[in-house]
Amino acid sequence: MPENTDNKASKSDNQAIAYKERLNSWAIARLLPDTQREIVARFRSRSDADGYMQHLRQEKPNTSFMVVFDCQREEVVV
Repeated sequence: MPENTDNKASKSDNQAIAYKERLNSWAIARLLPDTQREIVARFRSRSDADGYMQHLRQEKPNTSFMVVFDCQREEVVV
């Protein structure tokens, strides 16, 4: 009896996607009123996030940003 390989391929693909999503856990959040935040960018390393946050602060000096370690995925708004 032949083995159904379709299920194994999709399971492997799902694991690869889940791993890839976990790579970019450092994020820059724009601080909104009422203690809310909006993720504007994601990075693999904190130093990359810090560098981009400096750029954002120069481009938008009146907006508050914060580097966060985000283990829960949200949609990126750019």
